[in-house]
Amino acid sequence: MAPRLDFSNLWGKDTRRGTPVVVTMENRNISVVEIDGPDAAFRPVERSRGKNAKQVTWVLLLKAHRAVGCISWLATFLWALLGTIKKRLVYGQGVVMETEKLGKGKLLFGVIRVFLVTSLVILTFEVVAYFKGWHYFQNSNLHIPRTSEIQGWLHMVYVAWLTFRADYIAPLIQALSTFCIVLFLIQSVDRMILCLGCFWIKYKKIKPRINGDIFGTDDVEKSAVYDYPMVLVQIPMCNEREVYEQSISAVCQMDWPKNRLLIQVLDDSNDESIQWLIQVEVAKWSQKGINIKYRHREVRTGYKAGNLNSAMGCDYIKDYDFVAIFDADFQPNPDFLKQTVPHFKVKDQQNPLSDSPELGLVQARWAFVNKDENLLTRLQNINLCFHFEVEQQVNGVFLNFFGFNGTAGVWRIKALEESGGWLERTTVEDMDIAVRAHLNGWKFIFLNDVKVLCEVPESYEAYRKQQHRWHSGPMQLFRLCLPAIISSKISALKKANLILLFFLLRKLILPFYSFTLFCIILPLTMFVPEAELPLWVICYVPVLMSLLNILPAPKSFPFIVPYLLFENTMSVTKFNAMVSGLFQLGSSYEWTVTKKTGRSSESDLLAAAERESKTMNQLQIHRGASESELSALNHLMEQKEAAAIPVKKVNKIYKKELTLAFLLLTASVRSLLSAQGVHFYFLLFQGVTFLLVGLDLIGEQMS
Repeated sequence: MAPRLDFSNLWGKDTRRGTPVVVTMENRNISVVEIDGPDAAFRPVERSRGKNAKQVTWVLLLKAHRAVGCISWLATFLWALLGTIKKRLVYGQGVVMETEKLGKGKLLFGVIRVFLVTSLVILTFEVVAYFKGWHYFQNSNLHIPRTSEIQGWLHMVYVAWLTFRADYIAPLIQALSTFCIVLFLIQSVDRMILCLGCFWIKYKKIKPRINGDIFGTDDVEKSAVYDYPMVLVQIPMCNEREVYEQSISAVCQMDWPKNRLLIQVLDDSNDESIQWLIQVEVAKWSQKGINIKYRHREVRTGYKAGNLNSAMGCDYIKDYDFVAIFDADFQPNPDFLKQTVPHFKVKDQQNPLSDSPELGLVQARWAFVNKDENLLTRLQNINLCFHFEVEQQVNGVFLNFFGFNGTAGVWRIKALEESGGWLERTTVEDMDIAVRAHLNGWKFIFLNDVKVLCEVPESYEAYRKQQHRWHSGPMQLFRLCLPAIISSKISALKKANLILLFFLLRKLILPFYSFTLFCIILPLTMFVPEAELPLWVICYVPVLMSLLNILPAPKSFPFIVPYLLFENTMSVTKFNAMVSGLFQLGSSYEWTVTKKTGRSSESDLLAAAERESKTMNQLQIHRGASESELSALNHLMEQKEAAAIPVKKVNKIYKKELTLAFLLLTASVRSLLSAQGVHFYFLLFQGVTFLLVGLDLIGEQMS
């Protein structure tokens, strides 16, 4: 038997009531408990009983330790708060701080702000509860709901939400999604037709050709007979420190008789150092016998359109027949004019050098020196390759009309003058002049084989500003040109193409349905499953359209999934720009020069030896200059060398775009998983693609 353990003597000499009950257990590890009565176990225990002086001392020491810890924590918090305030004051005075620390500070500030708002809400509730007497122990009449009651209320609210969602929200979303799906299918059919037209052009090998050797390079007599037309080349630029030299150098090396060529450098720079550098470059080529002129405007009105319009008003260009336009980052090949200008001439048996009076524009294709620089440039290359290879080429072959790209094209000056010249009413002066020339009966041709090197934006900020201008300007132009299109003398088919396809479908409907369907309705289907989109709308058709877009750039196939997310995410910017242009909002008139990096082509790298002798040539040019001018020139050269030092790039995270991309990915995966049969291979392809893109981005950051 286990010994009887009686602990009653340890509790003092109090009077017991009732009959004592003793319970013994056979297990030696379990003690015996004695209960004196039915109320003994529930009697309050006096906590002060049994405590000695040593225990009281330890309790006091613990409380003192806690008080000291609270004071030290409060002091540390106040010190950190003062330091943060000081940093914010210093930053507000214009002192540049490290981007990484600033980003962490903003994140911390956001977290603190959330906790602050939550604390204020809780504090307000506590104050109201205190004055209302909502205390359980002070007000016994206060009814505290039980768990079953709360569950019943939540169930009622949830059922009411389901009913409201099914009766009111889901029908609206379903109607809007049906409308957007119809627009999506129309745009997909248009894209399919363009791709079929491109396949037909490739199969039949259709392209604008020059019959015979119009220049007579093999025959001296033919070469003497051919009358080279007078060609004007314009290079508009504004604060283009990184690219002005390579563009001027490429244009000045074009193969064309010097007495039949005039180059205008149209500088709108407001930086005096850049103005001097461009003047030095122009003087260098002028010293070599190139007919080149420098022109600068003090007031930059009308942006690029105002610059070109001002240059066309010069008296010395009245004898010129054609004008070629190149932006500051474009580097044409030496034979560019010989590949484009002869298309304005038609050879027949009666007159081998007869003119083609209906041709107003010859547009060349863009090629990009930095298309593999990062993920953003690769995705841009997909869009632009499709634009030139499919859209421009098909419209040029079958319709003799397309939007002028603003650069790398040759215009007949007569076509510009009869169409009203360059107008400053929109930010897309190139599309404006193309539409007006088309309404006047002029024809365009696109040369897919003639490529001009240029750059695409390497930063998302520059790309977003460029896309905003490209998508707000067409809507401005549509409002202004619609009456002229309706009242023009062109055929009804051409009017329908301009209004329905060129403006409405490709400039208005495309950003509208892309934003509404994939950025609003698709995420909403996660919360409103009654309006779930069909699987072919989410998966099959977008993948098919993306494959068609990537066909002109087959090396970009591994980036099809990032391209899908990128395009849907960019639809927010495009939709915003479309709305601002359609309703003439203030942001539709913004013009920001796209930031360039000055990427060089292979021909520029081969000509490095010539650039090394630049200083000597400039000293020979300014041999007759005064000492003050030479010192100013040397100072400007030092500024240029200092500007050429590479600056470490700071990566900026665009939280809205990144969050939206992950939201779209989550909604798409959820829709795929909810369908019958999990599309395992598609999800696996998504995972592998994101892994490749992640490794690519990691490689870029390390480099």
